[in-house]
Amino acid sequence: MFQQAKEYGDFLVVVVARDITVCAVKKKPSQFTEDIRLENIKKLNIADVVRLGCIDDHYRAIADEKPDVIALGYDQREFVDNLTKAIEDHVQIVRLSPYKPEIYKSSKFKS
Repeated sequence: MFQQAKEYGDFLVVVVARDITVCAVKKKPSQFTEDIRLENIKKLNIADVVRLGCIDDHYRAIADEKPDVIALGYDQREFVDNLTKAIEDHVQIVRLSPYKPEIYKSSKFKS
């Protein structure tokens, strides 16, 4: 997924959802903490910036980073409805394709 996103520009920022946000959206806690998810993505060495989202403003990273393209995961549904209101006119929103979700979806790794 990150490889796909990187194709849209030469600078990739990955925003990791906060634990409280994941719990509110999925109605259960994440298998891995936000700190572990953050470090795991950093270890991939594909993103130029890896940061935590903002708890009280889900669009804050957009305002801070000022992207030209926002790449959404194929299954991301939350916070999409108001996304166009949170961005400038020139920002392109793209939906990434799944990469073998039957194998690599994080819920498949739960024990």
